[in-house]
Parts: sequence; structure tokens; C-alpha cells
Amino acid sequence: MYFRIYTCCLALLGMSAGSSTAQQHTPALIPMPHSVKIDTGHFVFDSNTLIRTAVQEKNVVAYFTDYLFSSWQFKNRVITDTAGQRPELLITTSGSEQLPAEGYRLTVTPNRITLTGSNAGLFYGMQTLLQLIPAPTNGTAAIPCLSIEDAPRFGYRGLMLDVSRHFFTVQQIKDLLNLMAYYKLNRFHWHLTDDQGWRLEIKSYPELTQTGAWRVPRLEFSGTTLPPQPGERAIDGGFYTQEQVKEIIRYAAERHIEILPEIDVPGHSMAAIAAYPELCVTHNANTKVNPGSPFAKWFPTGGFEMYEDNSLTPTDERVYQFLDKVLGEVAALFPYPYIHIGGDECYKGFWEKDTSVQRFMKEHHLNNTHELQSYFISRVNKIIQSKHKKLIAWDEVAAGNAKDSITIMNRFGEKDALEQIKKGLNIVLAPGNNGLYFDYAQSTSDQEPSSHGGNAPVWKAYQYNPEYSALSAAARTHIMGVEGCIWTENIPNVSKLQYMLLPRMLALAETGWSAQADKDYQRFAGTALPAHLERFDKAGMNYRVPAVLNYADTTIVTNTFRFEAVPPVPGARIFYTLNNRPPGDYDHEYTEPVTITIPRGKTIILKTIVITPAGHRSIITRTVLDNKTK
Repeated sequence: MYFRIYTCCLALLGMSAGSSTAQQHTPALIPMPHSVKIDTGHFVFDSNTLIRTAVQEKNVVAYFTDYLFSSWQFKNRVITDTAGQRPELLITTSGSEQLPAEGYRLTVTPNRITLTGSNAGLFYGMQTLLQLIPAPTNGTAAIPCLSIEDAPRFGYRGLMLDVSRHFFTVQQIKDLLNLMAYYKLNRFHWHLTDDQGWRLEIKSYPELTQTGAWRVPRLEFSGTTLPPQPGERAIDGGFYTQEQVKEIIRYAAERHIEILPEIDVPGHSMAAIAAYPELCVTHNANTKVNPGSPFAKWFPTGGFEMYEDNSLTPTDERVYQFLDKVLGEVAALFPYPYIHIGGDECYKGFWEKDTSVQRFMKEHHLNNTHELQSYFISRVNKIIQSKHKKLIAWDEVAAGNAKDSITIMNRFGEKDALEQIKKGLNIVLAPGNNGLYFDYAQSTSDQEPSSHGGNAPVWKAYQYNPEYSALSAAARTHIMGVEGCIWTENIPNVSKLQYMLLPRMLALAETGWSAQADKDYQRFAGTALPAHLERFDKAGMNYRVPAVLNYADTTIVTNTFRFEAVPPVPGARIFYTLNNRPPGDYDHEYTEPVTITIPRGKTIILKTIVITPAGHRSIITRTVLDNKTK
């Protein structure tokens, strides 16, 4: 099961903005455009509609027409001559020079659709148009008349996928890029290396993939997962060849997505050390790629202790020679101007015990191992600059002597962000506590699938405002944008990936694109999101079905309770019980509001579930209705 948005989900637009009530209601667009003005009437799209182009961006036109031809069998003519008398779609760059970066203008009248933009703006306007077109009826599709002026809030609208903990194929990456493009996300952060696998072919160091890309098979990452056993074969894993990476980069570029590669150093390097043990201070030739077994103890205060050395040594010139070649190949592969080097959670205990490291620190007047890590980051920064790239890394690198040439990807939130901006650093905001870690659970219910922990419901990602009120207008210019992160310790396949991504990725898309004043969670959750979830349902994709109630488990003290509900997915059915038993499709079906009377001195337990037309199920909510008297 893949993210086949382009050929499958895009074909299922019948419940989107093109409904018969579009004149009275804001279209079900995600992300919400900056300005939408609804007019009366429709443009009727059919096989007689001309598609007239006055643009150089032929890929955008081909993207749209390929969709029409493959999904609807509309054999519309594409012409480049002057206007005629027939209804037409005009795709033009004329007037786009007045539009903001990545902006577009879309106008629909009864006789013409005019899409104005250039480069990425034209592409994003096309995505909006695709959301507006309903599924055809008798060979025609009625598009509501309106005018849209739109441009993104942030230039960086990112999604990170960790392929080290679990590997995803080239096709699966492409399908994810299609999904990103549909929702106007434009940065794919590719976490390629970690303790559990090295996923990128490096020609100058072949053991990185011959050894580092493979581990012994295990079913899950947990505190009871066994480490590699004697004689066990490392057969679980995979990697991307450089030719495959070039193909993915090309595919992403056609969708106006740039790819940020991450090579995680100096910590999180066990896969590299398994291939080349001389890269760490312990030189442990028995190091294996970690299969998800525990190798660290984490303390309640936030510190940790590693049982195995997973950090590159910052005092050996061979490490910098290694990184020079590795980052040189990375820089040659990826056109994006930044390289992410991680820099997080570097355990320094093995450095502190090593006499050669201590001698090095004295010689270089480094007072502690934190300064030693800053020394390492500075050296790596110079290597990256020599490749004509810029360094970006997680928050920890800002604790040292950060320079203006370093950019921070912030995962800790507002307090650290304010300090980072105060230092004059540019930042991308990806704080887990604000709902942007999509490996976190989506509610506090124990019915949620295995996850990293935490609680990141969709509303949290939607309501997050990256432009903190404590920042001045000048300080806010240091915010490049936002990113959602998917760490995959608990995500072994595409079905689970889809469930953890959707619908939270749609909330991220609107947070990254739509101005804060244009965001409206009631519109998003109540009007727009159901239409998009219906598409996922029809496309056979997995996603988290919103529960019928906003809470998973609560108690209400009352003698009567009015149970009113709206299916969160069109066509979904709601079932409930009043006897504390889990509801199924054989229980009471909700068809209209129900008033529940609770006898004096009694409690009634209301449980609900949503079941979609495709059979996807929500978690079960539990509401204790309490009329006991003390």
C-alpha cells in the first residue's frame, strides 16, 4: 500500500470544494489560501474545454493534463495560440511578476479558469485547482466560481523521514513526495544515517553500506529487544545507491521539493563505527549495527549513559578525512545548499575516559568535552563550507560557539528558539512538544498503536504558532519555517507510516503555508479535513480516524446527557454502547441525537466508535455519566 496520491487519491475529489454548496461555503482546501472570494455560478469542465498555455513550465501543464487523461479520460486539447470562443483553462505567467515568491492567482468564471504564476507558484496553484475540481458526473465537472490570491507564510515547509530505523523503498519515498507536493510541502529532510543503519552509498567507503546498512532482524525496538547474538546474520536493512538518490532528487524537483540530507555525527554513528571501528575512541571491532536493542540508560533529569560507544572521536585526523570524503560525495549528490549533520545526543563519557583525548584537550585549551564537541562541529562546518554548502544541525550545536554560518533545526521549542535567534542564528522549528513529532501518540488512549510516547494530537500541530509573541518583527525573520518529524523506531511499514502521518501532516501543511490570521481549526477539522479523509478512505490509504468525541476518557457529573455527533468522515457510521462494552458494527447505530437519562445514584458508561466505509476504525471513547449523590 503506497501513497498513490497522484494517480489514485487525486482522482477522488468528489467531496472537495466543488460541491453544490460551494457558493455558500469556503472550499475544503488544505492548506487554506490567503484570500478566497466566492462568486456565483460554475465553470463546467468537460472534454470540450480547451487548455491554453502561455508558460515555459511545461512540466506543470503535463502534470495537470496527465492527471486528466489518466483519471477521467478527458481528451482535452492543449494549445498555445490565442483565445477562442470555447470555455478554457488559461495557464499563464503574465502578471506573475507582481506575485510573492511561490504565490499564484486563480480565477474561475463561468467561461474561463485563469491560473497565473511562475515556477513553484504555478505548481501550487495547480494543486489548488486539483482540489477544487470534483469527480465528473456524466463527463462533466462543475467548478465553483471564485478568485484566490495565495502565497506561503514560510519558505521552508518540511517533513523529515528517518529511514535508518526502518528502511523505505525508492517507490515509497516517491509516493511520500507526491503526498507532500499535494499539500504544498517543499522540503524533504532525509535522515539517512544513525545507530541502526547507514542508508546512503558512499563510493569511497563501501563498507558503510556493505556492513553499516544491515542488522540482525528483530520484530520491534524495545527494552527487551535482544542485541546481535553470536553467529546471527545481518540480513535486515537496505540502502540507496547514488543513482537511486539522483532519481529521487529529480522526482522531487519536478514537484518543487528540495531534499535536505542528514548524516548524523558525532553521535548516533554506530552503523558507521560497525563498518570502520577506528572512527571511535574505543576502536571496538565487535561493534554491530544496532537492531533496536537498548544500549543506553536515560535519566529522569534528561541525561543519559551509553553502554556502547556510538560517537566519532573528535581528536583523530582520520575522522576528518573520513568526513571530508563522505560529505564531499553528499554535497556532489544533493543540490540543496544545506547539509544536516545531526549533532544531537552525543555521549561524551568514552571521550572523558580516554587519555589521548584528555591530552588533546589540554593541547588545544579545551576546558571540557562540551567545548570539544564545539571544536568538532567547527571542523565539520569548515569541511561543509569547502564543499560550497551550509551546515544545519539540531539544537545542541547552538550551545557551543555557534557562528552565523550555522543554522539550527529546533526540536526543543520556544525557550531555546529565543536564545538561538538572540545569537543571530536562522532556525527551522520542529518542536516535538508542539505536536510536530509524528512518531508521538495521537491521543492519551492506550488504544493508540506503539509509539515513541508523548501526546501530539492533530490540533496541537494545527494550533502551533511558530512566530512566538516574544519575538520582534525583525527577530521573526530568522524563522525559516517549520518541519514535522517522523522517527521510525515504531514505524516498520508504510501502513503504520500513513497512520502516524495522517491527518497530522495536513495540519503541518496549513501551519507552514497559511497565515496565522487565516487559520481556523473549526473550518479545518469540521469542513476541510473530512473531505480529505474521505479521499484517503476511498484510495485505500491508512490514516487515523478522528474519534466521535474530542476526548478519549472522561467523567461528566449529570442526570441527563445529550449525545450529538457528526461523522468525521463522510459516509462513516457511529456505533455506541451504554453498558461499558466495546462497541462494534452490531451495536446501537447513531442516527440522530440521543438524550440519555442517568438514574439518581447510578452511572452509565457511554462508549463510541467510528467505522468508515472502507472499514477503518477510530479509537473507542469512554464517557462516564455520573449521577451518584454523596
